[in-house]
Amino acid sequence: MIIGGLQPCSFSDYPGRTSVVIFTQGCNFRCPYCHNGSLLDREQPGRSSEENVFAFLHNRKRHLGGVVVSGGEPTIQNDLTRFLRRVKKLGFPVKLDTNGSRPSVVEHLLTDRLIDYIAMDVKAPLGKYNKICGTTVKTDCILKSIGLIATSNISHHFRTTKITSMLNLKDLDAILQLVPPGSQHIFQSFVKETTLQGVSLRDEYTRDESKIKTDR
Repeated sequence: MIIGGLQPCSFSDYPGRTSVVIFTQGCNFRCPYCHNGSLLDREQPGRSSEENVFAFLHNRKRHLGGVVVSGGEPTIQNDLTRFLRRVKKLGFPVKLDTNGSRPSVVEHLLTDRLIDYIAMDVKAPLGKYNKICGTTVKTDCILKSIGLIATSNISHHFRTTKITSMLNLKDLDAILQLVPPGSQHIFQSFVKETTLQGVSLRDEYTRDESKIKTDR
């Protein structure tokens, strides 16, 4: 698996747990507000080897409560299943961050019980997905992933970054309608200083939107 980076300790990425965040290299979306632009190119070499990552996990096993696999987009990694099996053998709970574009991978990981928590980005109303994600998106895959996650019987939440120049109030309401009853949805703050390739976007939300949660 191509690893683009590692955050040794996080208190916020895995709810209720102190975790290490492993960032995979490569993404199939090109959202203009992306704050991890350096992780988008799948052809870039990894910044850390798997062996270094697992050496870190072994050394910090007593101090970490979980492992978060984020990106980029982890589900495009060919070796994700093998990697997660190895993490689980160490006894770590695993949280996966995904854009939901590959429901077959999500289903496989759920069936094999390789993840304990999953967070999925719901980027936009279905009709605006291509615009928001900067590429052609199969929205039936997005819907299937939402359904799989909502009925997975594991901890999960859905989240959306609020970009007022791209998503209006009608759009935000439409996004909420995509989230099944009983699942949590979180609106995230937009960080304008770190957008993809210096794209200029308005940021009219100055307060911490990440604390606004909706249980449907």
